Amino acid sequence: MFVSLIFLAGCTSISEKSSYSVDNNGVLSVKCAPPTTNEELIFSNDTYTKSRIVMHTQDGDVVTYLATPKQPKAAIVYVPGAGETIAAHEERMVKYAAAGFAFLFVDTRGREGETPGVPFGQQLLQQDFSKFESREWPQYYLTICDLVNARQLLTDRFSVPVYAVGSSNGGRYAAIAAGVDPAFAGYVGISTSDWGVLDAVNQQGYTGDPVRFATSIEPSTYLLKISPRPVWIFHNATDPIIPFASGKAFFEQAGEPKIFTEFSGSHGINADVDDRILERWAQIYATRG
Repeated sequence: MFVSLIFLAGCTSISEKSSYSVDNNGVLSVKCAPPTTNEELIFSNDTYTKSRIVMHTQDGDVVTYLATPKQPKAAIVYVPGAGETIAAHEERMVKYAAAGFAFLFVDTRGREGETPGVPFGQQLLQQDFSKFESREWPQYYLTICDLVNARQLLTDRFSVPVYAVGSSNGGRYAAIAAGVDPAFAGYVGISTSDWGVLDAVNQQGYTGDPVRFATSIEPSTYLLKISPRPVWIFHNATDPIIPFASGKAFFEQAGEPKIFTEFSGSHGINADVDDRILERWAQIYATRG
């Protein structure tokens, strides 16, 4: 049944200000003001409900899509890689919902989707470092707050464990979100690794703030902070975009408990990854209603 109702959700105010800090070791901490939300119910049947949720933040709107069964056992904040569309995840969202898991697709800033922003690259790095030096909010840090707020949205709505899951570039943001927000139940990264920005900065002989900023945006900075929550890394041995060795080196920096899984495919989340996740989570959440 197609549903065309539009309704407002979220009674919180955004009068509270967000703030961030980066310590001398380059570790980011964030305090994220709760956004207001606008939700459009798109589809509903006996298996799942799908809706479009816009988070109205102090620094622009962030678009998300939620597919959920009536009573999910757990939930996912999914962070897509560059070029991934919500349409490409339609079947996946139904599959997770049918298995008992809520799936929230976050159209992160700068992906050239529905959420505005600058794509990750040299322009963004220069822009964000300038903002870092002037104590403004870099877009990169705003994205981490968006994911923390997405996790809070799911926690408030369902009161179930919420995992940070990301593919390719999205896996990098998801790792940082899981590290800075201890309320995430764990982290799953698919075809991902560090950016390599810190290595480049060090090789150029920089010290001080450039190193501190570069450290703050590298996902591996936060992997140990996720422990003792689980870390699960997927990588394909013939990945043509992020080398297998980079994914394995990224995994090695995580604390226990952790799992490294080679999957069938090429680069990014696919049906093999989905099946492995759902099979494991079916065992973990078998006793949940």
